[in-house]
Amino acid sequence: MSNRPDLPAEIARRRTFAIISHPDAGKTTLTEKFLLYGGAIQMAGQVRAKGEARRTRSDFMQMEKDRGISVSASAMSFDFEKFRFNLVDTPGHSDFSEDTYRTLTAVDAAVMVIDGAKGVESQTQKLFEVCRLRDLPILTFCNKMDRESRDTFEIIDEIQENLAIDVTPASWPIGVGREFMGCYDILRDKLEIMDRADRNKVAASISINGLDDPKWSEHVPAHLLEKFREEIEMAMELLPKLDPASVLNGSMTPIWFGSAMNSFGVKELMDGIGTYGPEPQIQTAQPRNIAPEESKVAGFVFKVQANMDPKHRDRVAFVRMASGHFTRGMKLTHVRSKKQMAVTNPVMFLAADRELAEEAWAGDIIGIPNHGQLRIGDTLTEGEAIRVSGIPSFAPELLQNCRAGDPMKAKHLEKALMQFAEEGAAKVFKPTFGSGFIVGVVGALQFEVLASRIELEYGLPVRFEGSQFTSARWVHGTKDAIDKFAAANKQHIALDNDGDTVFLTRLQWDIDRVQRDYPDVTLSATKEMMVG
Repeated sequence: MSNRPDLPAEIARRRTFAIISHPDAGKTTLTEKFLLYGGAIQMAGQVRAKGEARRTRSDFMQMEKDRGISVSASAMSFDFEKFRFNLVDTPGHSDFSEDTYRTLTAVDAAVMVIDGAKGVESQTQKLFEVCRLRDLPILTFCNKMDRESRDTFEIIDEIQENLAIDVTPASWPIGVGREFMGCYDILRDKLEIMDRADRNKVAASISINGLDDPKWSEHVPAHLLEKFREEIEMAMELLPKLDPASVLNGSMTPIWFGSAMNSFGVKELMDGIGTYGPEPQIQTAQPRNIAPEESKVAGFVFKVQANMDPKHRDRVAFVRMASGHFTRGMKLTHVRSKKQMAVTNPVMFLAADRELAEEAWAGDIIGIPNHGQLRIGDTLTEGEAIRVSGIPSFAPELLQNCRAGDPMKAKHLEKALMQFAEEGAAKVFKPTFGSGFIVGVVGALQFEVLASRIELEYGLPVRFEGSQFTSARWVHGTKDAIDKFAAANKQHIALDNDGDTVFLTRLQWDIDRVQRDYPDVTLSATKEMMVG
């Protein structure tokens, strides 16, 4: 690694990361505070507040506003000190995992938010496993320390046990719950005191000269100081020191403690992302990998969002820039279709506000409005036929039949469903036998989201009904083998929105039978989002 050239300064200052957490751990609040410190918004909107004020900047779809959850992953760019942060928001809700998995292919690091009272929860664990698959560096923020939280060592042990990663404290809490008054910033030898009176005020910061400094007793009540000194001594003895190389290879996570709601500990975490987080990394691609310092531009689509602006039937493809320096108006080759496209109105996102992106560097995320030419997994380059690989598509775990309330509108329904399929919001299967569509999702809440979006965006009431099928598998093999298999199993065969053959199953027995009777066909639960 060390023999690679230095990155151009503009690229080296980029930090592209996602926040992963269990629902309710405080991710949206943390995102708000990041934007606040980045100067991107003046006043953080509280998720809990009523009515208008509740519409936090990073959640913009109607359904999210109604439910107070982040449904669609959006990207936000803002400057913080000398860095340019590109924060890719992942839906925290357990039902939106596939979108989340794909988002993690577009970032260089993840910030894991855990709730001080609950520790590591199931959803966090699932997301964390995806980060491990990609050796993503992880920085941890333990939130809600101003509420009753668990013992600090217990939280650290749980992360080490459950996630099999070394944890090193970057800060250490003083007091807990109602008595929580701040943290000792271990990395900078400072005492940070939380301001409970003003939630948007940056806390007081006091430079300390080691743990024996007399200043401690001026600021910290004796009973809290004694407990803190005991704990920090144990921590220094038992826990590993921060090793920047281990953080970058994903084997160690530094942990900061704080309260996002009270803007406390957030700035220290941001400094940590700048200092210890990775610069833009090499992207895995075929036939060769793409290095960020290459002068030619390349990028790949990791998400498509339709109807971000209900007044315009547009789709925005979110593109992670993998190399080079992009400028507006550039002609790029769409590798799958081999056609050139002039990128005249690329956008950068400040939550739901977009501005035209005059330029972008490797590591940045830009949105390219288009009418459906760009799909998840597509690569754009300055002419070379390179395709970024490793963007997964998962077999849905829940299948339902979808019908239009008005049978005359079946055509409109097909259009709406195809759009959601391209966006990656659902899998849509057209059975070769019989009529209608079968929609597959990874989590039950997605049916509700889809029904509400189809009604809102297309004016079509729809019904989802139970299906006899429980899962779907992509069929791989030679064309002859697939044709022969499909002819013999008509009732089970459907095509997905790319026209690929899918085998719909009712029981595990169906899958076992195929493996036994058709050795020249393989059934797969994932398919690479790489077309062409």
